[in-house]
Amino acid sequence: MSMDLKAVEDLVVSTLEDAKARDIQVIDISKVSSFADIMIVATGTSTTHVKSSGNFVAQAFKDLGEPPMGVEAGPQPDWVLIDLGNTIVHVMTEGARAHYALEKLWDVKTNTE
Repeated sequence: MSMDLKAVEDLVVSTLEDAKARDIQVIDISKVSSFADIMIVATGTSTTHVKSSGNFVAQAFKDLGEPPMGVEAGPQPDWVLIDLGNTIVHVMTEGARAHYALEKLWDVKTNTE
């Protein structure tokens, strides 16, 4: 992907905001992940909203000639994952987000605190 990390983050967040996704969180995982630098998590109000929000993000990058490396979702998804290379986007229903608690899983505390 030729876009810089901040441009990718800004486009994902603005696209999710436009899609009315809720509780958008940007998490820096660069110190604990070898596959991505940031993870963006958002909540959709239904499986339809989750799927459409994920599709909006994927389409925004396709429109710029930067298609996602992958998009994973089932037919009635409570979770859509969009792989943008250095950025991973998760759009989830409230139930899935509470169950998987990705923010807690990736919450990294430094020893200098």
